[in-house]
Amino acid sequence: MGLTGSSAALRGFRSVQRLAYECAEAVAAQLRPGVTEREAARMQREWLRERGVRDWFHLPFAWFGDRTAFAGFRVPLQFFPTNRELAPGMPFILDLAPVHGGHTADVGYSGSLGPNAVHDRLMRDLRVHRELILREVRERRPLREIYEDVERLMVRQGYHNRHRAYPFGVIAHKVDRVRERRFAPHVFGFGTQSLKGLAKDALRGHREGWSPLWSPYRFSAHPPRPGLWAVEPHLGFRGTGAKFEELLVVTDSRDEEESAFWLDDDLPHVRRWAEAEADRELAADGPQGAVQGREPEKGRVA
Repeated sequence: MGLTGSSAALRGFRSVQRLAYECAEAVAAQLRPGVTEREAARMQREWLRERGVRDWFHLPFAWFGDRTAFAGFRVPLQFFPTNRELAPGMPFILDLAPVHGGHTADVGYSGSLGPNAVHDRLMRDLRVHRELILREVRERRPLREIYEDVERLMVRQGYHNRHRAYPFGVIAHKVDRVRERRFAPHVFGFGTQSLKGLAKDALRGHREGWSPLWSPYRFSAHPPRPGLWAVEPHLGFRGTGAKFEELLVVTDSRDEEESAFWLDDDLPHVRRWAEAEADRELAADGPQGAVQGREPEKGRVA
């Protein structure tokens, strides 16, 4: 599969990632006080099934309140949606990973039900993590070292690394094409076809010295492997968590910009950052700038 910014091979992945984010935004707009995590997860499933999704890398998750920071999580079952109810001002995360047309996406959408200054600060501060990850992947730094640099940045910002709570402490994992089947079962919330693909990569990687899991452990002490990686830096601060999750494309190109790039820059969190930057520029320009107005700068769509 040739992976370049204009590659036809990436169109399906970009399409399903946009579909997943459309789902997250649609469900987020419907959240009200009293909605439970289980109801929010069901809303995501139903929205996507109405649009043809029949298989999953993993079923949708929803986390509310201090569960966005994985407070007290010790075992994998605690990640599954609960009867926790949403309340005004409460942060939430929607995490969904549909498979559509044989292509996989895994996205994370953070928000809050009304104003939440801590959540907003976390989201602003995630921007530099996205920049750091791309820069160091292009430098072909070992994944384990990039993970450690991300964690050091979190500490300097005054936050806790909450992706360490995931199994194997992963900040990312590889995704690939999934063979479409009429019957698409799932086990413990994960699609069996996707699990088979991940297991196949793990076995091959073990023989060749790489892993499909991007973790803080020795098995991730290798340069980025070409392919698509679902990347999810997750910040936590005093019971509030926030993250983004999106696909990063890694290639074997010697051209710096083509060697690694985010699959799509037209995503909710990227648009938020661009709009905030435009607002700051308008404020700096004073009344004259506010009168003239300025279109928010949109990122490059690969």
